[in-house]
Amino acid sequence: MIRFVDVSKKFHTQGVETVVADKINMTFPSGAVVALLGRNGAGKSSLLKMISGTMRPTRGHIDVEGTVSWPVGFAGSFHADLTGLQNARFVARIYGVDTDQLEDFVHEFSGLGDAFNLPFRTYSQGMRARLGFALSMGIAFDTYLVDEVTAVGDAAFRETCETALATRLNSRGAVIVSHSLGFLRRVCDAGVVIEAGRAAWFDDIHSAIEAHQASFAST
Repeated sequence: MIRFVDVSKKFHTQGVETVVADKINMTFPSGAVVALLGRNGAGKSSLLKMISGTMRPTRGHIDVEGTVSWPVGFAGSFHADLTGLQNARFVARIYGVDTDQLEDFVHEFSGLGDAFNLPFRTYSQGMRARLGFALSMGIAFDTYLVDEVTAVGDAAFRETCETALATRLNSRGAVIVSHSLGFLRRVCDAGVVIEAGRAAWFDDIHSAIEAHQASFAST
């Protein structure tokens, strides 16, 4: 369960204030797979970061029950001088999972081959995405945070990622940001539409997508 309590978030850039969350009160039920919908810049990724704890609200707070992932596929916190293998083992120790099992899973799923034993700093963007996504799928979180998984790697690997994520979400919850409405229709139960700092909850993903599309048609 994830509960927003009077959550507001504002950014100030060159004297201009941008509000991405304005006194949001909302609960994401345990086990629900929820889409975050909104225009570019509406604040979807910011909400994910606040849920994960990597960004603080300007006001209010977010209560989280159960384990929550980092944004799936995120590779920004890996140590550049450690190998993919060493990074995987380090993450395993942090999250208290079996290091050998996670190592084997990540090596196979990522398809990095011999590069798994090379320093992370030598990886291309695609290789970094592969490592990040494989690590995300290798740990059984209660709720997964997903930000544009369809942008991960090449077409074949994106399909592998979507399939793996959909399988994982048969028994887990998630909060998902994606421009692929087809993907959201396939995996999500409910949706939240973000507009001008406000967040509207929809129990049905199809209704959420309709409301999201209608917001574009009205401008």
